[in-house]
Amino acid sequence: MATAPAYEEHLPAAPRWLNKGDNAWQLTAATLVGLQSMPGLVILYASIVKKKWAVNSAFMALYAFAAVLICWVLLCYRMAFGDKLFPFWGKGAPALGQKFLISQAKVPETTHYFNNGTVESKMSEPFFAMASLVYFQFTFAAITLILLAGSVLGRMNIRAWMAFVPLWLIFSYTVGAFSLWGGGFLYHWGVIDYSGGYVIHLSSGVAGFTAAYWVGPRLKSDRERFPPNNVLLMLAGGGLLWMGWSGFNGGAPYAANVDASIAVVNTNICAATSLLVWTSLDVIFFSKPSVIGAVQGMMTGLVCITPGAGLVQSWAAIVMGILSGSIPWMTMMILHKKSSLLQK
Repeated sequence: MATAPAYEEHLPAAPRWLNKGDNAWQLTAATLVGLQSMPGLVILYASIVKKKWAVNSAFMALYAFAAVLICWVLLCYRMAFGDKLFPFWGKGAPALGQKFLISQAKVPETTHYFNNGTVESKMSEPFFAMASLVYFQFTFAAITLILLAGSVLGRMNIRAWMAFVPLWLIFSYTVGAFSLWGGGFLYHWGVIDYSGGYVIHLSSGVAGFTAAYWVGPRLKSDRERFPPNNVLLMLAGGGLLWMGWSGFNGGAPYAANVDASIAVVNTNICAATSLLVWTSLDVIFFSKPSVIGAVQGMMTGLVCITPGAGLVQSWAAIVMGILSGSIPWMTMMILHKKSSLLQK
């Protein structure tokens, strides 16, 4: 019986270095991460704000997803994962050529050398096409900007946001991505960020806090009362965010291996623990659970596990969930009420 053409070697679509399992998982993981943003955070943001801000908030996320993709393939991918320009920045160039996209994926600056100049560990070369890596890393860049948007919902003009997105992507995100993941100075110092705890969550959190400070507080009436306009849709958006996180952390090893399996299990364990701890604290101190609180607890758990999802044991994921469900609860429910800065 003749072999189906799709399974023959040496065809342009199936070179010898291609591992179809890794490639399939990487594209699946990238799609899951993309679904976290579109429609996950689009729905979550539109639902969690007041009705008058719903369309603006949803469009901020939608615009960021599209704008980041175009900036990514025109310039930013190779600033983050290309050849070194500075110890913290790669040389910007388009990632659009067919020859580039169908070649084997590689991160050039990840080669480690001994002091005598000999190679200690080879360049990172996953067994799938560069196109898969470009798209996978785009979804990470996109969700970083969309997470940042959550800090300025209901307080930022859409035209200002349209200018902010490409500028922050170019001058902030690419620096962190190259430094830690692209073979920059932090990578060679041995700093480990499994799947974006620093490159994505810390950077978007700090940038969001800073942006909220400079943009200024919401109107006094909004600060005093800011109920979600659709709780059921908020839960739907939160659910897409949670399920998509399996691709977020499961795709980080660049392979469909045991590490990916452990990362997916730990991600869900930490999120569930954090949600339950947050909800329990609401019941203990306020005598009733909060749906918004449960979603917040879920998100803090997902963020907490990300930098070490494939590196820690599952009992540690429970401990991390306890911490992520309690410490942010304390800062938001107790410290926030005592700080005039945080209230703004």
